[in-house]
Amino acid sequence: MRALSLRGVTARYGTKVVAAGVDVEVPAGSWLAIIGPNGAGKSSLLKSIVGVVDHDGQILLDGTPTGAIGSRERARAIAYAPQTPHLPDRLTVTDYVLLGRTPHLAPLARERRADLEIVEQVLDRLDLTALAGRALHTLSGGERQRAVLARVLAQQAGLLLLDEPTTGLDIGHAQALLDLIDRLRTEEGATVVSTLHDLTLSAQYADRLLLLDRGEVVAAGTPEQVLTRPVIERHYAAAVEVLTTDNGNLVVAPTRKPRQADS
Repeated sequence: MRALSLRGVTARYGTKVVAAGVDVEVPAGSWLAIIGPNGAGKSSLLKSIVGVVDHDGQILLDGTPTGAIGSRERARAIAYAPQTPHLPDRLTVTDYVLLGRTPHLAPLARERRADLEIVEQVLDRLDLTALAGRALHTLSGGERQRAVLARVLAQQAGLLLLDEPTTGLDIGHAQALLDLIDRLRTEEGATVVSTLHDLTLSAQYADRLLLLDRGEVVAAGTPEQVLTRPVIERHYAAAVEVLTTDNGNLVVAPTRKPRQADS
């Protein structure tokens, strides 16, 4: 379980700023969803936490600047699933998931029996045991997404960074995947930071939301505080209704704008 703090973080590619002055506290064991329209800087902000995008400001893990943490220790503490991961075609599911154990191995060392047991447990938990020997290129989209999550979980990091984990999944598979992440968060005590396009799913799974628009934080707080009709219509240029279901779930429903009468 890890606590994450961003203090005045500005993510940039060279001199081009893609997210500016971000301040946010992510308590240990919580789930923060970063939302916003296309091009808002969501993925870039996530990558700055990983360390693959340059940034100014402070990123702290349990109060320690990530820059002061060695690369191996940081890899043990932070697991990252990119939006479009590289999946070597001929690699089997087991071999791919074993890559998550790399930060725990000495240089040039082979995996130990304990590492194999961890992978076996993760595969079983994600219902991937029957696919363990399959090559990655033979998997369906949902199976590939579960394999990516399995690699992340095999890393046994306290902070999970997930960039659009439901990309390409239908609503049933998306719900199943997010239910699994939430269950593992509860059971394992991991902290989750994700980017999500689907505002309804963001509201129903994350504890807090951070809304970016054009690289700036324009709203932050609980789903009820952030996902209001005026805020969504202003920053997404969309017509919506924000509803609450009988069981208390918040739903963001697109509504068709009324047609203008012919003159």
